[in-house]
Amino acid sequence: MPAERAYVPVMPPAAPLTAEELLALPIPDKRVELVRGVLIVREPAGYAHGRVAMNLAVLLATYAESAAAGQVFAAETGFTLARGPDTVRAPDIAFVRRDRLPDPATQGFPNLAPDLVVEVLSLGDRPGEVLAKVADWLTAGTRLVWTVDLERRMARIYRHDGSETFVTAEGALDGEDVLPGFSCSLLSIL
Repeated sequence: MPAERAYVPVMPPAAPLTAEELLALPIPDKRVELVRGVLIVREPAGYAHGRVAMNLAVLLATYAESAAAGQVFAAETGFTLARGPDTVRAPDIAFVRRDRLPDPATQGFPNLAPDLVVEVLSLGDRPGEVLAKVADWLTAGTRLVWTVDLERRMARIYRHDGSETFVTAEGALDGEDVLPGFSCSLLSIL
């Protein structure tokens, strides 16, 4: 006689969230993103991460303003990169050229990829997740992505043309054709 099988209920998958639903979710004290309709929740960044992100953001914002080049956005500003299912990514720092800026009255997450994105790596960041973020940014149209690795005291530069370079602590981050004339030593922000 065949053995009886236990009944295991199968839960239907949750409907993908939209960018608008993400905006309305009350999730205090967490960092959130939406990746192909799936909510990603992380702990807040630590001290070193915040210090490095702010050091670089100040330099970028000061330069962008003096050059009238565009706008630098603070950590965790969401950008809608894809629809159906929605992807909303929130970099540590973003820069958008002046000619691409949305109307200042725009509510919610703008439907655009920044020209430059900076991701400061935290100790818990997994390489695959970081590369997935970089791929999302580049696929959506971001032209330059900098990942700053605090532990290794280096940065990786990813470009829209598929090229990639490394910058050591003694080297410099360069705005290239995205933010021409901007340069700062990596050591100055670490």
